[in-house]
Amino acid sequence: ALPIWPVTQENMATVMMPVQRGESAARPGSYADLTPDWTHAEVSTGTTIMAVEFDGGVVIGADSRTTTGAYIANRVTDKLTPIHDRIYCCRSGSAADTQAIADAVAYQLGFHSIELDEPPLVHTAASLFKEMCYKYREDLTAGIIVAGWDSRKGGQVYSVPMGGMMVHQPFSIGGSGSSYIYGFVDSSYKKGMTKEECLTFTANAVALAMERDGSSGGVIRLAAITEGGVERKVILGNELPRFNIG
Repeated sequence: ALPIWPVTQENMATVMMPVQRGESAARPGSYADLTPDWTHAEVSTGTTIMAVEFDGGVVIGADSRTTTGAYIANRVTDKLTPIHDRIYCCRSGSAADTQAIADAVAYQLGFHSIELDEPPLVHTAASLFKEMCYKYREDLTAGIIVAGWDSRKGGQVYSVPMGGMMVHQPFSIGGSGSSYIYGFVDSSYKKGMTKEECLTFTANAVALAMERDGSSGGVIRLAAITEGGVERKVILGNELPRFNIG
């Protein structure tokens, strides 16, 4: 027969005592003993994101896996976040941090557009991300790629990594999966690619990262942003590009 643990005021206090954040859940008899480690981990978009310029617009892409530690919290996350009609951002890092920043920038950019009575510039959106990421650099875990089209400069890609730097690039990759594909993108990128070539380039790069990176996975979400608007596409798991992985 199992031993009966007497229910006393002292024992109940031990069971019900909360575990503080960052404290080890090692007290015998506490509910925290029954919960796995990932329940205390930060929700992360731990990610592969990418954007490429072409003549007339940009192509953006991302995987769809969101993790809390080793646990997959969401396998169909949309990491391509609209900031304005023809301006999007790709999010990597803490899911909560990047969502909050994107919401704040979209709010500010909307008022800016109303004051100007015209669509905002992609550079303006990227600058707002840069200012917020730099101002709160000690508190945020956020790597952002801002991409879109405007009437002044056409398609543009800006990288805003952790710390608040901003760099204009012809293409940019980010997230945990990006470290696996630097060689591929450096060798495959060609200046002057068409929209279709950029879509293929982005899909292949993200698929390769998903093969190697445990924090990237799910489906591939793509979007092409031009003067005519935004065309979105989803590549499902059984339709992903396949490669001979050694």
